[in-house]
Amino acid sequence: MQLAEAFQKINFNKDKLQQVTGLGVATGVLAVLAMVVLPIPALLLDILFSFNIALSMVILLVVVYTLKPLEFGAFPTVILLATVFRLALNIASTRIVLLEGHQGGDAAGQVIASFGEVVIGGNYAVGLVVFAILMIINFKVVTAGAGRISEVSARFTLDSMPGKQMAIDADLNAGFINQEEAVERRKEITEEADFYGSMDGASKFVKGDAIAGLLIMLINIAGGLVIGMVQHDLAFSDAIEIYTLLTIGDGLVAQIPSLLLSVGTAIVVTRQNTSVELGDQLTAQLGNTKALYIASAILFVMGIIPGMPHLAFITLALCVAGAGYFLAQKRAGAGSKSGSLIRGGKAQGKGSSASGQAKSLPDSGKAPTEPQEISWDDVQPMDVIGLEVGYRLIPLVDKSQGGELLSRIKGVRKKLSQEMGFLVPAVHIRDNLDLAPNIYRISLMGVVIGEAEIYHDREMAINPGQVFGKLQGVKTTDPAFGLEAVWINPEQREQAQTLGYTVVDASTVVATHLSQLLTNNAWQLIGHEEAQNLLDMLAKSYPKLVEGLVPDMLSLSCVVKVMQNLLYEGVVIRDMRTMVQTLVEYAPKSQDPDVLTAAVRIALRKLIVQDISGGMEELPVITLAPELEQILHQSMQSGGAEGGGIEPGLAERIQTALKESSQQQEMNGEPSVLLTSGILRTVLARFTKHTVPGLHVLSYQEIPDDKQIRIVHSIGQ
Repeated sequence: MQLAEAFQKINFNKDKLQQVTGLGVATGVLAVLAMVVLPIPALLLDILFSFNIALSMVILLVVVYTLKPLEFGAFPTVILLATVFRLALNIASTRIVLLEGHQGGDAAGQVIASFGEVVIGGNYAVGLVVFAILMIINFKVVTAGAGRISEVSARFTLDSMPGKQMAIDADLNAGFINQEEAVERRKEITEEADFYGSMDGASKFVKGDAIAGLLIMLINIAGGLVIGMVQHDLAFSDAIEIYTLLTIGDGLVAQIPSLLLSVGTAIVVTRQNTSVELGDQLTAQLGNTKALYIASAILFVMGIIPGMPHLAFITLALCVAGAGYFLAQKRAGAGSKSGSLIRGGKAQGKGSSASGQAKSLPDSGKAPTEPQEISWDDVQPMDVIGLEVGYRLIPLVDKSQGGELLSRIKGVRKKLSQEMGFLVPAVHIRDNLDLAPNIYRISLMGVVIGEAEIYHDREMAINPGQVFGKLQGVKTTDPAFGLEAVWINPEQREQAQTLGYTVVDASTVVATHLSQLLTNNAWQLIGHEEAQNLLDMLAKSYPKLVEGLVPDMLSLSCVVKVMQNLLYEGVVIRDMRTMVQTLVEYAPKSQDPDVLTAAVRIALRKLIVQDISGGMEELPVITLAPELEQILHQSMQSGGAEGGGIEPGLAERIQTALKESSQQQEMNGEPSVLLTSGILRTVLARFTKHTVPGLHVLSYQEIPDDKQIRIVHSIGQ
């Protein structure tokens, strides 16, 4: 009970603290606005000016020590609030300078008086020069540069969003990430776009603040002269000295925090979006020992030239040389550590083959033995799925060298198994010295179904259709989808993404290619063992349904053929219960696999149409003209079920028309579906399988009762 009460008390205090924090922000904003209209005592003004300087310093330090710009996502809002606060202080200080300035420097507060007397030595001419230089640095150098970078970063970030979204979708489809990780990465991309868009606007606040500071100074000097000479009968020299010193002091008090915020803004927009502290990043990139040694030598030569300040240059030369020596020793120590780890890793991995072969190579150190009699064990079975790589691609499959391809392939198998409804066989990986060094080859049942050339130490920048520039690299084509691509160095990744390219590493290229090929050839992956395993799994939940199907009603070969027919036409077999129910119902009527496949497709029509159309209310379809359907029916009757009787010229015209209609649907962002009679469906599906990629052929019976159709094209003769 005491523990529960303690937790309740903690939660209550936490909620109360959040309420107080939210109330404090709102109160602070209202107080800043009140400063514009209400007079403020000089003592309180000193406190607020000191707080303004401290706030700017804290913001700048937070920016320096933040790992990634997105970690300080509230920075644009902080800039706005700090700018409004500083402008309110300017108005309050202007009021007190003009009202009480004739009484002396202390009348406007100690902070303004100190900046007017100490910083510029009480000389208003020097103050004007210092203030002008400070304004030029802030307005023309820091603020202008930060504003330009903010604008470019915001534009490139927004332009690269489609490419980054496509990369996330590609990783999700390949099984490299799950749905939660995809949502998190999409959220990060959205936050990045919002952040740089806000920074583009926030930089305008900083620029406007600098302009306002200059105008306020001119107005204060002119107003002070008029008030001092007209209302307080001061001489021109006295009035200009008093009010100019106070105005310069007031301007310096405001512009120093403004310069700090401008520098903080410039640091944020020029930082790379990587989780590294600014100090570590500068040390790693500026700490080039060769550059430090050369700079040290030049400084030393300058120091020994007669007439030069020897102590300053020689001391600095020694410091630079010492820094170079320290960094060299530090990196040498880190290199020896990593070298020992690498040597240890090699020693540990000596017993396994780095090439990914199933069996390790025989020990060549043993004495040759007499050959044994061969047996059936020497006959190796054919690999269902094989992946052969050239010798330069071995690091992709060697875990000791950081290869990620094995884990990527496991992700592909898991994803395809979940989507297709059966366990995808393992992929056998081996090296092949007969291949070119950078070539990989994918085979299915010993038959090569795809190969490509890749570079394991580079990344592929894929053109998704719209990019905003060209990249230097090796031009190529994405092996999975045939898109234009360029092999680039890893250092060009950020540049490629800002130009709209989708950037993936070599392992992802191979895994995506493998996933695409296995999806297109899934019907070859299922056999008797896989079909029996599916029936056994279904029998655990529905024993009566499966009982007697094989071999009493249908042979296992017939069931396998039905599954292969479905997968050949892109229909997944996840709903085994509906499939078996349909086979049990239609098995007494027919043993023909094509007839049974058509019946199963009708039973799975809702799933088929859902996979094609997604959540579309209407299904856009392409139809055949009635006279063309009649001709095809007559051709089938005369030429057989395979459609061998279709006149070649007519077949070519149908193929061309279907291809044009399918491409038009793709350009409209809609699926391409050919709707025809049940008699023609199988023939046309096989006819267009390879000639019109992406076209789904459905029969009238396969449209669910609650689904509306919309005819978009009609194919005639």
